[in-house]
Amino acid sequence: MRAAPDLSVYLITDESQCRSRGRDVLDTVEAAVDGGVTCVQLRAKGADGGLFLTQVLEVAEVVGDQVPVIVNDRVDIFLAARDQGAPVAGVHLGQSDLPAHIARRLLGEAAYLGLSAATPDELRTAQEQGACDHVGIGVVHPTATKADAPKSLGVNGVARMAALTDLPAVAIGGITASDLPALRAGGLAGAAVVSAICMAEDPRSVAADLHRAWDEGGRR
Repeated sequence: MRAAPDLSVYLITDESQCRSRGRDVLDTVEAAVDGGVTCVQLRAKGADGGLFLTQVLEVAEVVGDQVPVIVNDRVDIFLAARDQGAPVAGVHLGQSDLPAHIARRLLGEAAYLGLSAATPDELRTAQEQGACDHVGIGVVHPTATKADAPKSLGVNGVARMAALTDLPAVAIGGITASDLPALRAGGLAGAAVVSAICMAEDPRSVAADLHRAWDEGGRR
């Protein structure tokens, strides 16, 4: 069994949002990790492979020994980064990406593998295949960061979905610090944020707020 990483405050990057605040992805990730982010997923939809690999290598070099660095979608980029000796932890896949059981064979048993799931059937399949280590469930609230996002479920809806699987579940979709106590109390293993940190004036401060909010949920 792979040791499960701390998924509680899970940053998913968006380069355009970071640059709109005058920062690059690396600067944003560094500040967020300093503030308390526990896991980082690098997402670069439509980016050239070479540019994305460079970003993965840069981020992993700086924070890969502090938090797990996860590559969104691109098994090839993960494998290339690992070949270069980068401390990358795994891959996160969507339902339309490479099938999880095939990705697992390519990644090997040591890599961490997450899978997005939005329906009971998708959750059931993820668990039955035995290839994934966690699932991402959403969306909690309407979000503009994912064009094909499913219908919003709300905090309670996501908690009900998470109860359908034994896999650790991370909530995603328009999440802010005010949602984290209820998500943790509802049985989620973590909360994934994009805009809350990437669009923040001070990513370090927002990450710290998210971390405190998650801790609050553990006291309920």
